[in-house]
Amino acid sequence: MIVDTNRIESLLERTHAPSTGDIKKILSKAEEAGGITLEETATLLNATGEADRALIRAAASEVKTKVFGKRVVLFAPLYLTNYCTNGCIYCGFRSSNTGVERKALTTEEIISEARSLEEKGFKRLLLVLGEDSRWPLSYIKDAVRAIYANTGIRIVHVNAPPMDTEELRELKSAGVGLFQVFQETYHRPTYEEVHPTGKKRDYDYRISVMDRALTAGFGDVGIGSLLGLYDWRFEVLATVAHSYHLYERFSAHAHTISIPRLKPATGSLMEDRTFTVTDDDMEQIVSIYRLSVPSAGVVATTRESAELRARLIECGASQVSAASRTDPGGYNPKDGAKEETLKQFTTSDERSLDEVMASIAKSGHIPSLCTACYRVGRVGEEFTQITTSGEMGHFCGANAILTLKEYLLDGRANGTAPVFNGSIDDALSEVKNEAVKEELKKKFKELKDGKRDIYF
Repeated sequence: MIVDTNRIESLLERTHAPSTGDIKKILSKAEEAGGITLEETATLLNATGEADRALIRAAASEVKTKVFGKRVVLFAPLYLTNYCTNGCIYCGFRSSNTGVERKALTTEEIISEARSLEEKGFKRLLLVLGEDSRWPLSYIKDAVRAIYANTGIRIVHVNAPPMDTEELRELKSAGVGLFQVFQETYHRPTYEEVHPTGKKRDYDYRISVMDRALTAGFGDVGIGSLLGLYDWRFEVLATVAHSYHLYERFSAHAHTISIPRLKPATGSLMEDRTFTVTDDDMEQIVSIYRLSVPSAGVVATTRESAELRARLIECGASQVSAASRTDPGGYNPKDGAKEETLKQFTTSDERSLDEVMASIAKSGHIPSLCTACYRVGRVGEEFTQITTSGEMGHFCGANAILTLKEYLLDGRANGTAPVFNGSIDDALSEVKNEAVKEELKKKFKELKDGKRDIYF
């Protein structure tokens, strides 16, 4: 069994109302960045007092810095289609949501969208699409190959419906970096309720897809729960249990854990059926993911406000999206056409990539457009080992500096160059290894001489 829901419920009940002493003992262990047990995770999830939660946030911030340094990776989603044959009642793409415009991008439109994002400075894209046999695996593979062949995008990830092992092997062969699928909710009765029709109704096929992906050759997979469909404590503990299962079987944790929170969507049938997840809860969730699965990239998207995302970065989020559109063709609306097609959900942070990066830099972190790990094979088991050993931070810091320097030299900064130059200077001052510092200076010269895509 991938996730034992009875055990999840039992652990949450058994660890109810932990003492501050219990929490401090767990945090002392967690701060070593080696992870904690599922029972210890449940104990932290049951912490309700602000003082105890503050301790958890502080420990998570320390672990994030120990594992990844101060870098925060940026990416953008690119929606290929909003067609879907599933009936998920919380999603704008659900099949019964009629009377709204549907669209599937052509190859030319996909290239145009990717070029638009590249022009803004993005190097990493996440392709997203619904489940519809009219847009099969070949459509996704063609999109990936077209982006690589016609743009300077360096890595393409995919969020797509579950596939069988051979299909996933084909997808990997197209050059996809990470394969992402959210279980949405690990609570089976709720899952059946909110997925009344379509292939997505098969809980077991969906939850087992990450096993198939890793078997098929993907080193990196991304998981997550849609927070608000059920009790968030259950969902977080189940998500952690899912990552632990992957580690036990494949020696690699989930590469990313996303924290999407339920947002309004056109035609949604959720109404008052959601479980409340407050902003403070979101900080608790990010902190616990960071402590339980320290090697994971905890992903905060533009579903959340700029203010909350800044707080989430402070307590352990290490990847963020920026300038996101959740409708196909949203980055290049055509003249005379409707302003936008059907969105999957509403976004809250509407800032540009440059604005988000400047905010990250001003907070003392360093914005990163790095794609190096996928290019040099630091994935899967090796990535997990390097991060938990404390070595990944050296790569992350150096590569963040290089990508930010490249961003500046390419003239992407819009009045923010002083902020980014200061961020680079601060990051360089924290590089303790003199050999690395000298190598960075050499690479700076190569960048100034016109060379691009330089990394450690």
